[in-house]
Amino acid sequence: MWWGLICAFFAACAYGVASVMQAIAAKATSGAEDRVDPRLLVRVLRQWKFVAGLALDVIGFVAQVAALRVLPLFVVQAALAGSLAVTAVAARALGVRLGRREWTAVAVVCAGLALLGMSAESEGSEPTGLGFRLVLIGAVVVLGTAGMVAGRAARRIRTPALGLIAGLCFGVVALSGRALTSLAPLDLLTDPATYTLGVAGALAMLFYATALQRGSVTTSTAMMVIGETVFPSLIGVLVLGDTTRPGFAAVAVVGFALAVSAALALARFGEPAPIEPVSAQLG
Repeated sequence: MWWGLICAFFAACAYGVASVMQAIAAKATSGAEDRVDPRLLVRVLRQWKFVAGLALDVIGFVAQVAALRVLPLFVVQAALAGSLAVTAVAARALGVRLGRREWTAVAVVCAGLALLGMSAESEGSEPTGLGFRLVLIGAVVVLGTAGMVAGRAARRIRTPALGLIAGLCFGVVALSGRALTSLAPLDLLTDPATYTLGVAGALAMLFYATALQRGSVTTSTAMMVIGETVFPSLIGVLVLGDTTRPGFAAVAVVGFALAVSAALALARFGEPAPIEPVSAQLG
């Protein structure tokens, strides 16, 4: 179980640094203002910061899948929400100052994740069946359609809606990773979960990049955190049989609440603020 926790925390670190690089690239890229523009992904892929962030995402995802094979979804997804603490610290290296509130939130994230680690029961990898995979396919279709519709909504609705839908897509990625029973190449090619994982991941990046490009970073990231943590965690507990160690259910609930609420407090670090030139600071 402990190596699963290490993998989850490593994934959070990789995702945290990647989000800084990708958000900068998204803000610097033009796109259609009145809809979700799939060509946005093509444009951001021309920027080395986004590509480097994507490489970190791949590394983080491998670690996430490894963690999902031995840990409950609520532990892994809360750890990934904690990547915002990593993002906040990484943003500091780029010139963004953290106040007392931010440092407190970083500490609370760490405390919440520590409580979750104490309460986690090793899950192993349990088969989910074809029915579960068909539901994931339906979820991808529904979320993809909802994201395109949200992209045409008014600005006050569009940003939180796209952030939430992106988070739900990331949740489908986690559920698909949990559904994988084998990482052998032939098994991956014949498993529908492999394809829902890939499509949901692409949709999540598109919707989140669109939300970051056009709206409030804090709103977009906060809604994404809610979507990617609460939804898959509930599915894990209600459908997949995720449990805690005997007598540690309350500890897990407190740890989850602390980690997610503190991550929401750090939502503005979904993108670091631009660094002012030295001349502007002096003048």
